[in-house]
Amino acid sequence: MARVNGGELLVRMLENIGIKELFVLHGGHLDAILQAAHDHEFRLIDTRHEQAAAHAADGWARTTGRPGVAVCTAGPGITDAVTGVANAWLDCSPMLLIGGAAPLRDAETLPLQGGFDQVALFTPITKWAHRVTHTERIPELVAQALRIATSGRPGPVYLDIPIDVLFTPVDEEKALIPKPVQPQSAPAPAAEAVAQIIEWLLAAERPAILAGGGAWFSGAGEALLAFAERTRIPVFSNTKAHGLIPADHPLCGRGFPNLIGLGMMGIGQPDVALLLGTRVGLFTGGRSGAMIPHDARLVQIDIEAEEFGRNRDVSLGVVADCREALLALDAAATGCTWPERESWLKAVQDVREGHRLLFAEALQNEKAPIHPYQLADAIAQVVERDAIIVADGGETSFWMDVVARVHRGGHFLSHGYLGCLGTGMPFAIAAKVAHPERQVVCIVGDGSVGLNFAEFDTMARHGLPIVVVVNNDQQWGMSAHGQELLFGKDRHVATDLGPTRYDKAAEGFGCRGELVTDPADLAPALKRALAADRPTCINAMTDPSVIAPVTVAMLGLSGGEPTGESPGQTVAIPYYDNIES
Repeated sequence: MARVNGGELLVRMLENIGIKELFVLHGGHLDAILQAAHDHEFRLIDTRHEQAAAHAADGWARTTGRPGVAVCTAGPGITDAVTGVANAWLDCSPMLLIGGAAPLRDAETLPLQGGFDQVALFTPITKWAHRVTHTERIPELVAQALRIATSGRPGPVYLDIPIDVLFTPVDEEKALIPKPVQPQSAPAPAAEAVAQIIEWLLAAERPAILAGGGAWFSGAGEALLAFAERTRIPVFSNTKAHGLIPADHPLCGRGFPNLIGLGMMGIGQPDVALLLGTRVGLFTGGRSGAMIPHDARLVQIDIEAEEFGRNRDVSLGVVADCREALLALDAAATGCTWPERESWLKAVQDVREGHRLLFAEALQNEKAPIHPYQLADAIAQVVERDAIIVADGGETSFWMDVVARVHRGGHFLSHGYLGCLGTGMPFAIAAKVAHPERQVVCIVGDGSVGLNFAEFDTMARHGLPIVVVVNNDQQWGMSAHGQELLFGKDRHVATDLGPTRYDKAAEGFGCRGELVTDPADLAPALKRALAADRPTCINAMTDPSVIAPVTVAMLGLSGGEPTGESPGQTVAIPYYDNIES
């Protein structure tokens, strides 16, 4: 009777469901897994920090729509991964973190890398966290973890496997490998709800669809495009859903903030908004009504009913899988005569390109330093149509989001509700591993790049020709500009950085490096980097005085003057509703 250890059983289970890529950082607790993965010809992408491994697993999910898996060792390996898991939790991204742990038999003995409850640590930031106590149960618990991660609202899960459980051999026949992991059907909307939605959309003058992660992870791209084209309803998206409608499609409104622009143009904002797998929070205007007017009829389709009524009332809440809902809506829409709404669609097309008018002067800049809008636009102009863009940094991500032309789902990766910096390079690694044939460009602020800078080494060792563009304004841009707006230009505190040669540092890891100070040199440098056969760091020196509009908006300011604190005045605070003093 053959005997196998827990690492072999875990790897067989992952292989059984089509997972053969793991983001890891070595620790002795994991060797049973790593040796088995090597024997089964898994691809192991070993990062330089566990946070990066967790971010990469999250990034894998965002770019493929399938769960990513990270494996981290006990103790500090687990605590290092917390940020990556929390980021996936808040953005509803499916990933499995497998953690090594001290032996079960050593509980309460103060062993190496033990002495605290790793499961309890992850319980608040995962859909499910569990400790495996019997080797033969590893396959079924891995299957359960992935089923939970991908069913209903997606999210991260954590599986804690003590080293003695992993290394112990058991009879092969005692550990069955489950076959089906996922349910074969998804919840569909009720016929009455479908009929009501169609009635409201037909009568609307300015209908809009707001697509989010629920649309992407349900595989709703084709169904969304078909329904939008049949009904002539424009589609706006958050960063997780960019590309489900190609950026140059007449019905693509691009980012949610363009809904604010429509109001500013005097055209009017949506009178019926169909939220498709996106929540009502900061990125949809929250309670402000800035993106979705308070008098708009709001229809929300979500896999979780608990989202209905968050921050505002909904006219109709429908618990359903986004793809199934769109298929039902499209079937019901087939026999209807839909209005052309030419003026509404023209306004949507105008507002999505409005940034070109707003920053026209920036594009004409011919002198150093480079305007950050110029930098982002140069990337958008040079990359191929199916390139994957990763944006990391407070203001940096704003500039890239404004100009990016995304034509496929999972091809734009950026920040979410955690506001977590340092995700860019790990996300880019995951994107390149998942899509080796595609160009991958990561634009990152010089603040953000410091958080996972050693991942240049990971890129070089694993032969991942990723282009990393550092938006180097020598400061933590959003923070420094926020201080200027709140307290005055002479009040930078703990927000200044130096003219660091990130290109030279990347060369030390075996990457290419280029310093760019002149706007005219941007496009040639990018083209050289994209044609190279190894990773490249382009260190672009940008203008530190340029304040991104998102920073002003996040402070609730309109004029850019420092705020006062005298009685009766509104006191602005970073990122949240201002205080009435």
